[in-house]
Amino acid sequence: MTDAATLSDGTLFDLRYARSRNDLWSMLDRLYGRHPDFDGFRDRLDAALRRASTERPADLKRLDLVRDLEPDWFQRPGMNGYVFYIDRFAGDLKGMIDKLDYLVDLGITYIHLMPCLKPREGDSDGGYSVQDYRAINPAYGDMGDFEAVTAAARARGMSVCVDFVLNHTAKEHDWAQKARAGDLAYLDYYHSFADDTLPRAYEETLIEIFPDNAPGSFTYYDDMQRWVWTTFNEHQWDLNWANPQVFLEMVEVMLFLANRGVDVLRLDAVAFLWKRMGTRCQSEPECHMLLQALRAACRIVAPAVIHLEEAIVGPAEMLSYLGRGEHDGKEGNLAYHNSLMVQFWSALATRDTQLMTHVMTTHFPPLLTNATYATYLRCHDDIGWAVMDEDAAAVGLDGRMHRAFLSDFYEGVYPGSFSRGALFQYNPETGDKRISGSLASLAGLESALQAGDTAGIAHAIERIEMGHALIASFGGIPLVYMGDEIGLLNDYGYVDDPAHAHDSRWLHRPSMDWGTARAAQQAVDTPAGRIRAGLRHILARRAATPEFHARYPTKILRTGNTALFAFERRAPTGSVVCLFNFTDTWQNMPASWVVQHGARYLHDALSDAPVLDAHGAIALPPHGRVWIR
Repeated sequence: MTDAATLSDGTLFDLRYARSRNDLWSMLDRLYGRHPDFDGFRDRLDAALRRASTERPADLKRLDLVRDLEPDWFQRPGMNGYVFYIDRFAGDLKGMIDKLDYLVDLGITYIHLMPCLKPREGDSDGGYSVQDYRAINPAYGDMGDFEAVTAAARARGMSVCVDFVLNHTAKEHDWAQKARAGDLAYLDYYHSFADDTLPRAYEETLIEIFPDNAPGSFTYYDDMQRWVWTTFNEHQWDLNWANPQVFLEMVEVMLFLANRGVDVLRLDAVAFLWKRMGTRCQSEPECHMLLQALRAACRIVAPAVIHLEEAIVGPAEMLSYLGRGEHDGKEGNLAYHNSLMVQFWSALATRDTQLMTHVMTTHFPPLLTNATYATYLRCHDDIGWAVMDEDAAAVGLDGRMHRAFLSDFYEGVYPGSFSRGALFQYNPETGDKRISGSLASLAGLESALQAGDTAGIAHAIERIEMGHALIASFGGIPLVYMGDEIGLLNDYGYVDDPAHAHDSRWLHRPSMDWGTARAAQQAVDTPAGRIRAGLRHILARRAATPEFHARYPTKILRTGNTALFAFERRAPTGSVVCLFNFTDTWQNMPASWVVQHGARYLHDALSDAPVLDAHGAIALPPHGRVWIR
């Protein structure tokens, strides 16, 4: 007798394959159709997909069904994210399970475990130099511990995101070791050259990523007598995605991770996947073909899993990673809204929202297909001031001078700055500087606490809360970096660790202060307690505001007041107009303006209170924020 469950699984696989077949093979035909082993590749990929589907655990297959029926699950306003390094948050994976309820209480439903796959020993670029994609960093535990965490998170309604580094492996990876030993098949997994003729030609148009720490994009190895493409660091070898076997290997890894309980795969450094002479070798058309094909393969085997594509690039370029043109609705489901983050800090420093309004209006559509943003105020990385010269000129600014101002302001060397940050990289050719610093220190809490400035402390907390209200309402999944909910400051002790001293980004990666976290839950009158209570309230109100579903467009509004940034979340049941005061002074908006833009009740969904003053205006205190229904 045929087993009904097996038949059902096989039928579902066939149906899902039929659904995504064209999305997969239309891309792979164009990428690899002329490769001499294309037919063998096709057979091996089909077998790998079916094998991963057969091996997928029953509870994850059930989740696949649920999310196939509810494909908007990640766009709902109850999705709130939290990002952390495992060791700095909980010590190890076993310690994490006891910490999950802390996040549940905060309102978190999505957790991003910073790089947790086995890295090379020593400097591993914060874990992004992966030695083994199928093993967990032994400092955190093993794969069994990891699966226990994903199961515990799933039981609490939390989705788990992990990093999947696509562009490169550690030079200690088994593939790289075989290549280094002269295995021709594995040499073709990477970009290597017998002399420097081609590397020199490529470098004429390449942009250095880490000019201070890792200048150049190629490394010569005496034992191989070859040059290897190393975009980011000497120990990170760029994969050759023009080789179909690399695609197959990475699909198998992707599905292996999906079958361990991962809900969101953060695809790292996706802009660099394809190399073409005479270009930056960033965001080439083939990158998007590869990413659509990876997404299709995932939808066939594990449709409960979505892709977050990490591409910190200009607005038009970033949007392509959420699917534009032929890839619309078929590529990434999430991408970081780097521009919103940059414009938040820019408007805070200038107390002027003209540039922010221009950029958000000019470059970003009101709605995305089967995708949304990951919104954030800062992350584990530095802040690069991605302000384009033409955007700056449109509002009367000089782009280079404005970027220099922002760097000086947030480093804390500009007169009158409230910020305490540090330089990460400086490119003398462009004059651009990048900045490190925790949210609280950049927002002014560190300097105010040091000065004993009560008013300054209050202003810093209001800036933080306004920022959290902004990313919670703009559209997408707001991501909170570990410790920002209690206002953790810069950790200057990183310079005492030889593994970190060269990299100022460790300034804003402090270990979790659980004593402060516990105290903040009890004492809401402290800065930590006020910040935590404010964020907890914001996330709860976001979850209770159906108009913030990502299916509803975000329309940027022009207020006529450069102190204010505004947008409308337009839902069929009525709009919510969100207003933010980026200055240190009170601002007013006529109620008639808000009504004109769709708010019907003049009720603040954030404070759950009316918003009119005695004169029929909406009054916003310094760094005030309202979500007006």
